[in-house]
Amino acid sequence: MKHALPLVFTVIVAASLFAQQQKNDPAVEQGLRQLVANVDAERKQIMQLLADYEKAFRARDINVIMEMYSPDVVAYDIAPPLEYKGRDAYRKSWENFFAAYEGPIDMEIRELQTRWSGGVAMTNNLERFTGTLKSGQRSEIWVRVTDFYEKKEGKWRIIHEHVSVPTDFSTGKAAIDLKP
Repeated sequence: MKHALPLVFTVIVAASLFAQQQKNDPAVEQGLRQLVANVDAERKQIMQLLADYEKAFRARDINVIMEMYSPDVVAYDIAPPLEYKGRDAYRKSWENFFAAYEGPIDMEIRELQTRWSGGVAMTNNLERFTGTLKSGQRSEIWVRVTDFYEKKEGKWRIIHEHVSVPTDFSTGKAAIDLKP
């Protein structure tokens, strides 16, 4: 529910302002009810996209994952290069990620926050990946993820993804052992 608080606050403020200006106006009341219904519907669509992502990730279904991205997505991932331009280029990063693991890979999303306005949305969260690397070493890593979405033709797609880990500037190395 934490991720919905900014939207709830916006709806409450809007409702207060309208109520002060248009007391007992049925059209205003209907408009507010529609606003609340639209906010709830958009939130549900974004939450469903994230649920579909988790399911596809655990199944290693790269085709389903790639359909979540816009064809012209720009992605900043933790693996080189500096940026990926386009879904086909970013697919290679995903393929390399999955290829590094033997057997199942689990994931967890924490501290999810969502925001949107009109046809643009943003989520930010922490994600944990655990599994066994092909070398036999057990792996657990937390990353920070920020996604921007655009809604076109009734469907939300990721147009920008930024995945990062903190850097220890004294060593110049990624701090991949941090946990929330």
